[in-house]
Amino acid sequence: MLNSRYVQAVELQFDDWDAACYPYNIAAFQHLERLEFHHNVTFFIGENGSGKSTMLEAIAVSLGLNPEGGSKNFTFSTRDTHSELYKKIRVHRGYRSIKSSYFLRAESFYNLATEIDEIDVVSGYGGKSLHKQSHGESFMSLILNRLTNSGVYLFDEPEAALSSFNQLVLLKRMHELSDSGAQFIIATHSPFLLAFPDAEIYEFGSSGIERKSYEETDPYKFTKYFINNYENYLNKLLHS
Repeated sequence: MLNSRYVQAVELQFDDWDAACYPYNIAAFQHLERLEFHHNVTFFIGENGSGKSTMLEAIAVSLGLNPEGGSKNFTFSTRDTHSELYKKIRVHRGYRSIKSSYFLRAESFYNLATEIDEIDVVSGYGGKSLHKQSHGESFMSLILNRLTNSGVYLFDEPEAALSSFNQLVLLKRMHELSDSGAQFIIATHSPFLLAFPDAEIYEFGSSGIERKSYEETDPYKFTKYFINNYENYLNKLLHS
């Protein structure tokens, strides 16, 4: 039965892929057939190289978004580095039409900001060139001005540009929009963002993709342990 999400599920097609080659050799994908989205906010977590950003990128490309970031109107390309995973997935969409969509990734945001200037759509981002703001300020200009309550938004490690405080501003903005129907799928390491109430959290790992509660996630557990034991931890780390 269909839920109200714009993106209902992702299925991997195992017909002719080579499990020894990237990205199909990523362990999480070899144990996955279908990934379902039951909430308006979903997080992908896992260690570097676990496949969370690769899956997010594949979903974005399957939705017609530029692999370097932006909406469907952005067609720029500085370097063709995205994986071919999008060719092996099927994105199941809901009954609502997607009126707005955006792919935001920290690693190529400079190129996105340049394109925004060149095609002269700065007005949709607060009216000031993103290049004339700090990295974090430009992220916030996009988040506060560009997103609507009738879209699906994919963010790849947005915390890379944001202070702890602004991560909470982002969380609040996500809450406002998702309450009105927007959908977010986010790859992150941030214990602040992962605290989003009732979010669905998928952990990518060597045994596949597993659903986790907030307090079961490594970002939460490690951050809590470090804060409570930082002197002892640093002593062992630096002098062992």
